[in-house]
Amino acid sequence: MIALQFLVVIAAILLGARLSGVGLGVMGGLGLAILVFIFGLRPTTAPIDVMLMILAVITTAGCLQAAGGMEFLVRIAEKLLRKDPKRITLYAPLVTYCFTLFAGTGHVAYAVLPVIAEVAHESGVRPERPLSIAVIASQAAITASPISAATVALLSLLSPAGIHLGDILQIAIPATLLGTLAGAFAASRQGCELQLDPVYREKLERGEIQALQKAEQELLPKEASRSVWVFLLAVIAVVMLGTFPALRPTWDVAGKSVQLEMSQAIEIVMLSASALILLFCKVKPDEVVKGSVFRAGSAAVIGIFGVAWMGDTFIHANMTLFSGSVKEIVTAQPWLFSIALFGMSIMLYSQAATIRALLPLGIALGIPAPALIAMFPSVNGYFFIPNYPTVIAAINFDRTGTTRIGKYLLNHSFMLPGLVCSVVSVGSGFALARILL
Repeated sequence: MIALQFLVVIAAILLGARLSGVGLGVMGGLGLAILVFIFGLRPTTAPIDVMLMILAVITTAGCLQAAGGMEFLVRIAEKLLRKDPKRITLYAPLVTYCFTLFAGTGHVAYAVLPVIAEVAHESGVRPERPLSIAVIASQAAITASPISAATVALLSLLSPAGIHLGDILQIAIPATLLGTLAGAFAASRQGCELQLDPVYREKLERGEIQALQKAEQELLPKEASRSVWVFLLAVIAVVMLGTFPALRPTWDVAGKSVQLEMSQAIEIVMLSASALILLFCKVKPDEVVKGSVFRAGSAAVIGIFGVAWMGDTFIHANMTLFSGSVKEIVTAQPWLFSIALFGMSIMLYSQAATIRALLPLGIALGIPAPALIAMFPSVNGYFFIPNYPTVIAAINFDRTGTTRIGKYLLNHSFMLPGLVCSVVSVGSGFALARILL
């Protein structure tokens, strides 16, 4: 019976991943319906807190985009990249990493990818090198951002074990940075030099590559920079409240001291930041929901809703089986669980959905919280099959044709830097967790 239930779960995930967007969430809901009404499983509680936190964060990020704050950051990044174009393979991933760390979503990379492609081409650097690791870094930073959906989901699951936001960040940020730098080194060795690439030479001979006519940039309103400062202060406030719990207010309820939960703190701070951007940065509310950041984040919320609820129900109903021999193996070798996280992220294309779907199993199996934090970057396996939106965007932005999908599908431009980044990030995470936690 459990095998049939597992097939239902896997089928729902695979079909949802194929549909993408909200398809992942609604297929998770269909899978849940089959588990409940056909197999008779009792549904667990839906992940409401996680969904509300993510909605609050993406609303603020959407306000930032509508106010011109995202464009403001992109122009700063372009200036930095053009100062030393020969080292763009190192600087590009650091730029996209910082963008995601700050904004909480990897989709902000779309704005800077064409800049990376053109600066690399102009300086004679093979665009595949900086583009590939820039895309990887933009997703790796999701597992280090204090306001990303994945970090919020991880914190909500580990907080009962006494884990605070600062505990996660002190491991995740240095680990993913080390992974990004290692991935940049690997990417810098990819392929032949640009002038020797046969695809690029063919494009030159056919006249397909012409000099880029750089359009004049419109002057951004002063509200753009103002929105960035509001967003930055909100992020700092979230980090401070998560790192130092004493800053959160407490109340006496029926003789017991009750403290403001971190999930509520995130929701209050981010909604307040959204309100300030709307009030002081001349943002129209309708423009917020039309932006790419808000749309992508909303799809992620629906995905988490269906998939996480289905996964929680399946795991909870079969916990007795999972707690048997599997528990002994994973407890002895916790790193094996990171392979499961990596594989699940390949199917789900969402770090947050992967955490909500699989981490409860890791907790139930008795894997220590520090080990789970160390394995956090392993949910960045979206690059393995090259059909993720940022991967496709990077390929299309490279006019030279060096960033591409190979003949055998998996031998694509993002595989080497992605695997190196993931392995180094998880390995560094375990080393840091042993020292710091």
